[in-house]
Amino acid sequence: MELKKVGIIGVGEYLPEKILTNADLEKMVDTSDEWITTRTGIKERHLAAAGQAASDLAFKAAEIALKNAKLKPEDLDLIVVATITGDMPFPSVDSILQNQLGAKKAACFDISAACAGFVYGLSVAQQFIACGTYKNALVIGVEVLSSITDWQDRNTCVLFGDGAGATVLSEVKKGGIISTYLGCDGSKVGILNLPAGGSRNPATTETVRNRQHFLKMQGNELFKIAVNTMTRAAETVLEQAGMTFADVDLIIPHQANARIIMAVAKKLGIPENRVYLNIERCGNMSSASTVTALCEAVQEGKVKKGDIILLDAFGAGLVWGACVIEW
Repeated sequence: MELKKVGIIGVGEYLPEKILTNADLEKMVDTSDEWITTRTGIKERHLAAAGQAASDLAFKAAEIALKNAKLKPEDLDLIVVATITGDMPFPSVDSILQNQLGAKKAACFDISAACAGFVYGLSVAQQFIACGTYKNALVIGVEVLSSITDWQDRNTCVLFGDGAGATVLSEVKKGGIISTYLGCDGSKVGILNLPAGGSRNPATTETVRNRQHFLKMQGNELFKIAVNTMTRAAETVLEQAGMTFADVDLIIPHQANARIIMAVAKKLGIPENRVYLNIERCGNMSSASTVTALCEAVQEGKVKKGDIILLDAFGAGLVWGACVIEW
């Protein structure tokens, strides 16, 4: 059986209206704009409003992506949502989203792969369409990280933001997703996690008192691993595609930290003008980071038909994913 070519035919982004600046954070914890900017490259981040959940952000991004793809919700066969901050432990965000959209015939599931979640979702949806199981898929990365951020921890609260990005995948005649590469190293789960609230450590008065329902991160160790892993992932996925970095028009990495991104670019020998960044305005949005950056690059005209795009992401697990796309 000949596999179909699968590409992205529509994109959409939604960022909440509320903006938290570094100046705002100076009033909340012992930090400064200079300290945050120098170490992360972040100036501001968007925060969901009270009562605004992951499905609400995803819905707004999905509407825009479907409009751009010239499709209706009932045209969707599959919805994949990448998130670690669902509305509730169950049911999944995509079930709620399916109802909001009215996409009654779409099969649905969530993916929990943290910052690499969108690339994982893209890879999975591509397989379903390529082999003919489904025709049109909606793949979303969405996070409300403000709900699991410890606003008393100056080392982590300066990093994260909320947002959603959506893509519509379908068969294309030319180009599309050329190669994907996914990986995991489960021996390092303790470097970045949310300790309580699951079956290992259910919620108790003690877990709440000890602030174990907020994410915890060993930043210095994570930095080194992220640079090496993202470099290796980019090299591997390009090799699978039969390409070199000279063929790449734009790299869109997970927006974790500007220093990490530039360190990866330097190791790969990629000039800064071929690396897309939105971290200054958005912070780290985990599953939503790579896809919102892709949406913005498209909207700004930095991605043109025929361009070779490289997505490169890394996150808690530790997991990573990279993808080569001909636009």
